[in-house]
Amino acid sequence: MPFSHWIETVGSTLDLVGVALIALGLVIAFVRYAGIAFTTPDGIDPYRRLRQDIGRAILLGLEVLVAADIIRTVAVTPTLESVAVLGAIVVIRTFLSMSLQVEVEGRFPWQKREAQPDA
Repeated sequence: MPFSHWIETVGSTLDLVGVALIALGLVIAFVRYAGIAFTTPDGIDPYRRLRQDIGRAILLGLEVLVAADIIRTVAVTPTLESVAVLGAIVVIRTFLSMSLQVEVEGRFPWQKREAQPDA
């Protein structure tokens, strides 16, 4: 089995894993939502929790998909054009990741977390 075929298989497998993580994360988010939506414990907003869980699933999947793109581009087709396309993909996915992180955590990644009061 040639090296490039092996790397392409690893990249495709990581693509599948990234998509599976997003899909599984969505299922888990909706199951958690169904579990708390009807009981509504004090202090928990079910809709906000659902959005945060979905955002986390998408973030994790995007990270794996970027890793797959990097592996394929660097190992299989290291041309200037493929590296430029990879750079554009990484920029777009980084912007999406930062947007999702702001949505999930309510702050930019470089901002400090607010101090939690001791219980």
